Amino acid sequence: MENICKNLKKIKSEIESLNPDVKLMAVSKNFNLSVVKKAYECGQRIFGENRMQEAIAKIELAKQDNLDIQWHLIGHLQLNKAKKAAMYFDYIDSMDSLELADKLNNYAFSQNKIINIMLEVNIANDPKKFGFFKNDVLEATRSIVNLKNLKLHGLMCIGPQADEVEIRKAFRDMKSLFEDLKKSFCPDLAELSMGMSDDYKIAIQEGSTIIRIGRGIFGERT
Repeated sequence: MENICKNLKKIKSEIESLNPDVKLMAVSKNFNLSVVKKAYECGQRIFGENRMQEAIAKIELAKQDNLDIQWHLIGHLQLNKAKKAAMYFDYIDSMDSLELADKLNNYAFSQNKIINIMLEVNIANDPKKFGFFKNDVLEATRSIVNLKNLKLHGLMCIGPQADEVEIRKAFRDMKSLFEDLKKSFCPDLAELSMGMSDDYKIAIQEGSTIIRIGRGIFGERT
């Protein structure tokens, strides 16, 4: 825990040298609130969580402590947990199906709120992973922008486990897709979330606006 501030300072320094406009998301999966609070004390405000039950417990405790945290769901969201996700999260970054979008939109309507979402793109077209295949993103976006209680805020992807050439190509494809959507019918598209502990420098070089770092901030998970 004593290294959290040092790690945050190092990563923020690297962001500053590559692109000072890039945001840093701390991925706090498998870490308790005391660890989150330490990062918060060091200036971190954006946190990403993968699992609903674990996240809700932390979010409730953080509210009790009046922590001004922006919470992002970055893990796969099951349909039967969409209602709670709509209640607790500021952003759903892992929107990976039209069925999920419809459900979230209905829950958001019933709660009289607008939910910020990102489309998760399966940029490598890996059938074992979640997300829209690259060729399906345009059609999916056309449908989702018509859902009145969802605001499409950006795109998100997980880079492939490959060499730097393949990783860089995947991130370039994401950047191209992002720009195409902005030019065609999503001029307000704001964020391109890509890059994690092992590849965030490449992601920033290729146009990421948000990097998601867990291990690089908090250390190895147990």
